[in-house]
Amino acid sequence: MVTSDQRRRQLARDKYARQQQRRAEAQRKAKRRTTVIAASLAVVLAAGGAVYASVQFLGDDAKNTEETASGEPKMAIEAKGAYAFSLGTNEGDITITMDAAKTPRTVNSFKHLADKKYFDGTKCHRLTTAGIFVLQCGDPEGSGMGGPGYTIPDENLDALGKAGADGKVTYKAGTVAMANTGQPGTGGSQFFLVYKDSKLPPQYTPFGTIDAAGLAAVQKVGAAGAEGGQGDGAPKKPVTIEKATVSAK
Repeated sequence: MVTSDQRRRQLARDKYARQQQRRAEAQRKAKRRTTVIAASLAVVLAAGGAVYASVQFLGDDAKNTEETASGEPKMAIEAKGAYAFSLGTNEGDITITMDAAKTPRTVNSFKHLADKKYFDGTKCHRLTTAGIFVLQCGDPEGSGMGGPGYTIPDENLDALGKAGADGKVTYKAGTVAMANTGQPGTGGSQFFLVYKDSKLPPQYTPFGTIDAAGLAAVQKVGAAGAEGGQGDGAPKKPVTIEKATVSAK
């Protein structure tokens, strides 16, 4: 018997296949353009490849960059309210406080996805332990390439202050922020939990703060390191989000 979780994952795989088919068709059409246009397109694609490679450290929903915001869920939250994003994981409960006044569309999206049990049974697929210190979650595929099929705009980017000479700001331990492809407005469902102060460009929407118990749990995962002893990879101590909910505080 096919479970609801298996059905959800199959639907995600089917959607990915459709997106790949659309890309292939777009590429076939591009080849039929004039030589000048084709040459210009090649430059754009090359630049896109470079961008993608440069943001692999915190890339998100790369397969959804061709989607438009038209699929974003309608606002269904109190725009000035506080919300709790609660993650029940195999490594302990993590509660994230979100301020809808600062990040209304981000909070609304997480409420929409959590209500649909989008995050239930998913793994936190990435841990970084060198340079920046984050645990990345929110991909139903567990590959770093999954997303909800829509994107949301960046919000609250000035909350962390002015960037230094290196173009970076400090995302303090306990901050929760959106992952993206490195391009504006490309957030989807993936997010990262900062377990130690980390310097990053101010381009990842900071939308929540982890409670003390949750931060301690993430720090233990960080202390265990990534698989293979690398500074970037799947966490050696696997983390599965067993249940996720969003509720008003």
